[in-house]
Amino acid sequence: MIKHHNKLGQPIGHPMDNWQPCPTPSPIEMSGSFCQLQPLNCAKHAEDLYSHFQLDSENKIWTYLPYGPFKDFSEFSNWLTQKSQSQDPLFFAIIDKNSGRALGVASFLRMVENNGVIEVGHINYSPKLQKTPAATEAMYLMMQYAFEELGYRRYEWKCDSLNNGSRNAATRLGFTFEGIFRQALIYKGRNRDTAWYSITDQEWPALKTAFESWLASSNFNEQGVQIKSLGEIQKQR
Repeated sequence: MIKHHNKLGQPIGHPMDNWQPCPTPSPIEMSGSFCQLQPLNCAKHAEDLYSHFQLDSENKIWTYLPYGPFKDFSEFSNWLTQKSQSQDPLFFAIIDKNSGRALGVASFLRMVENNGVIEVGHINYSPKLQKTPAATEAMYLMMQYAFEELGYRRYEWKCDSLNNGSRNAATRLGFTFEGIFRQALIYKGRNRDTAWYSITDQEWPALKTAFESWLASSNFNEQGVQIKSLGEIQKQR
C-alpha cells in the first residue's frame, strides 16, 4: 500500500483528486422480493402504521426514539405529516409485498454530500416486521441506493449504547463498531451515550453478495425459515 505524507513527513489519507459531492437522496420507491420502500405519506400509510405499531402493547418500540408513543391516532398522524414533509431525515414507509400494508419506517439522515457520508436511522419496525426477511431486505435496499445509485463512501448507524437490539442488528447487517460517544444527547429526560457503526463503499461489494445470498429463495425452507444465517454467509466470503 502506498503511504502518503505531508511536508513534515506525517502520514495523510489517500488522495481524492477526482472526488465529486454525492447527490442528495430522493423520495423514490425501492423494491425487492419481500418489501417495497415508499416515500412516507400520511394519507397512504398512517392507518397501517398506527395499527401495526399498536401491536406492541408495551410500547417498547418507542423506548430509544426521541418521540412517541402517541396518545391517539390524531397525534400520530400529525407527527407523521411533519415527518413526511422532511428532507433530512428523509422518511420511507416499509411495505410488505404480500399484504401491501405498511409495517414500519426508516430514513436517511445527516447527509454530508461533500464528504460522501450518510446515515440510516429513525428505524421503527412493528412486531409484524421484526425478524422477517422484509426487515433485512429494507436495510439492504437502502444501502444499495446509497452506495450504488448515489455514490456515498460511508454509511452510518448510530443508536443509544443501551439499545442492545439495535446494536445487535447493526453487527448482523455488517456494520463495524467504531466506539461510544459519551453523553452525546439528552432525550426523554435521560442521558444517551451513542454507539457508532459504519459500512464503507469498499466493504459494500462483499456485503451485497452476502445479502443477496441470504435473501435468495433457496435460503429459505418451505416454512419460510432461513437455512443459513446472514452471519454464516458473511463468514464464508
